[in-house]
Amino acid sequence: MLSILLVTFPFFALVLCGYLAARRRMLPLEAIPGLNTFVLFFALPCMLYRFGASTPLAQLLDASLFFVYLLCALLMLAWTVLSTRNRHRGGPVGWNDAAFGALVAAFPNTGFMGVPLLVALLGTAAAGPAIVTITVDLVITSSLCIALSRLDGADKHGAGQALRNAFKGMVANPMPWSILLGGAASAASFSLPAPVQKTVSLLADAASPVALFTIGAVLARSQMLPSRHALSVRGWGDVPRIALYKLVLHPLLVWGVGRLAMAAGWPLDPFALTVVVLVAALPSASNVSMLAERFDADTGRVARIILISTAAAFVSFSAAVALLT
Repeated sequence: MLSILLVTFPFFALVLCGYLAARRRMLPLEAIPGLNTFVLFFALPCMLYRFGASTPLAQLLDASLFFVYLLCALLMLAWTVLSTRNRHRGGPVGWNDAAFGALVAAFPNTGFMGVPLLVALLGTAAAGPAIVTITVDLVITSSLCIALSRLDGADKHGAGQALRNAFKGMVANPMPWSILLGGAASAASFSLPAPVQKTVSLLADAASPVALFTIGAVLARSQMLPSRHALSVRGWGDVPRIALYKLVLHPLLVWGVGRLAMAAGWPLDPFALTVVVLVAALPSASNVSMLAERFDADTGRVARIILISTAAAFVSFSAAVALLT
């Protein structure tokens, strides 16, 4: 419990700092989109490039683990989109908010929180399986949700225009390109020139603290200003339910599918499955808030889901560790 608290406390502290800065107007609310742009197009791509370039390619090629986790991610996306669009009070939810609600339910905070926490708990061998999940979430899950978010207006502008918008949204997502370029650099044993590498490292180191600070600011803004989004008007709405999907349904699904795969004879290592189940039990990834801001989804709703899942994960993640290890 103490090791989990030591890892998670700085995350809560940074979110609180951003919340207080915006609430007390130390940070102008007009500056929040600028912070988001810095994280999404500068700091986070550099962090992901560095991650891909420093990861041995063999660690990304565990096909059994990859497809088990990918199947669970797709099931989580499908279930959350369907339940959000069809069961929300006041009528169906648009594709934009449904897509980012699904992404925040299926995308764990593996890069910022999971890897250091799991390595501290289970040793360095836990890093490899965690890296596989990061690849799935950054390259496939996030790209798919961005594509789904662009489907609004299909009835008005036609399915062809909606599909073109979906493709443009996928291509404009800098995260998969960054990690793919990093993986290519790793495969080719390519190193950036020293001054460029230092610049990349400085930007990469800024990704996590600025992203968490921005989440706190977004949460404060959602309470201070009337929202343009229908979901925020209803207050917390489906936020607790989606947080529950993330912390309970996601790890149970990964565990169940993983056990079925092992029973079917797939070469899935039990230790790797344990690591991936614990990854699924992590709170929602903070960078989903950055993407929601960029694509004009309800950032207040997404920030609340991240905040609740992060706060409750101290209990749920500790219970998962106790059951699995």
